[in-house]
Amino acid sequence: MPPLSPFDGSISRRELLQRSSIGFGQLALASLLAGNRRAGAGQVDGGTNPLAAQPPRLSPRAKSVIFCFMQGGPSHVDTFDHKPLLEQNDNKPIPLDNVDGNQGRTGNILKPFWRFRKRGQSGIAVSDLFPHIGQCVDDICFINSMQTAGASHFPEQMRLHTGSDRLIRPTLGSWVLYGLGSENENLPGFITICPCYNFGNVTLLRGAFLPSAYQMVPIGRSNAISAPPSFRKATFRNTQNSDLSPDLQRKQLDFVARMNRRQLELSGADAELEGRIASFETAFRMQSAAPPLLDFSGETRETLNLYGVDQSGKTENYARQCLLARRLVERGVRFVELYHAPNSNDSGWDQHNELARYHSSHALEVDKPIAGLITDLKRRGLLDETLVVWGGEFGRSPGAEVTSKRGGRDPPPPGIHFLDGWRRHQGGDQVRPNR
Repeated sequence: MPPLSPFDGSISRRELLQRSSIGFGQLALASLLAGNRRAGAGQVDGGTNPLAAQPPRLSPRAKSVIFCFMQGGPSHVDTFDHKPLLEQNDNKPIPLDNVDGNQGRTGNILKPFWRFRKRGQSGIAVSDLFPHIGQCVDDICFINSMQTAGASHFPEQMRLHTGSDRLIRPTLGSWVLYGLGSENENLPGFITICPCYNFGNVTLLRGAFLPSAYQMVPIGRSNAISAPPSFRKATFRNTQNSDLSPDLQRKQLDFVARMNRRQLELSGADAELEGRIASFETAFRMQSAAPPLLDFSGETRETLNLYGVDQSGKTENYARQCLLARRLVERGVRFVELYHAPNSNDSGWDQHNELARYHSSHALEVDKPIAGLITDLKRRGLLDETLVVWGGEFGRSPGAEVTSKRGGRDPPPPGIHFLDGWRRHQGGDQVRPNR
């Protein structure tokens, strides 16, 4: 700070700004400290806990959502969208204009790498790539009519999750929790299992302008830098305090709550503050509610085998995630998203090369666990009130990628494919575009 000069009755604008700038800093510091004081935990008297069990704002037909997100764009024409003309016209030029993907000119027609067979009473054709899911076709609605606006991964992942490829908007899970409320105040209402944080994907999972109570809570993580760790060791982070006993933690939270009451008497109602308080309270209760969720010792051997949990190797990690998803919706969690994402050994479902090799590997990891999830929900009566969704940010082109010498597909002209497992649909539905 410059030395003060004797007051001579006048002051320049430059001197005024120099002298008052320290005052501005003090005001900013006071604001930050006030924010920290308000960020405590504990239920505020007369306040509203946005995470408390409450009747939904709407009258939903489904109570919970499980979203199995396949990052990278699985090929719809090789999985669940049977197109016989591709087989009949294999290696012929595509008789359409403007079919280029984002990697350059799309090549000739490339037939599916797997045979399609009609399954179930509905007779819907499903690729041999998914034999277990194929056994569940009568409980699935196949949505073949969805479209997207581009072929770049992150913008389309944003559009799928938030409705916008540029602006920061609340994600699907946050909106569902905001609209329907929560049925269990001891657990978060929106949980993401093994989220992938590459390509800035954390923006897909935020509540944006919604209060912080509607943010997602992660468990485990996918890792695009190294091979994904075993889900056996996954846990909810920052819910255990080894330095304080539960009694001392409770006293600490109550003390901060009293401070918050004083602050709210001055500032009035504050939805964001109440959301932050509720988050700390939920974390405190999760210390006792969360550990049993991750303990599968009470599950029968038959159930573990149904998901593929007891099959070490390809299916175990995703099987544990699917089983945890069922246990979460049983306890009233509104929205659960399961990521199946790339690791250092491959590019996930984004096969510009060697599609047959890598789609086979990834389908083996998720096919039995997802079929087990649908079957288990159905026999427990939960499929009547749980929406199970499978899909990626887009599909793949019907032609071979020109730059690929090993059988790959480019992202397509706008197209996307979803499976929708829910008992309230007519079994074996297919929703196709009007042509």
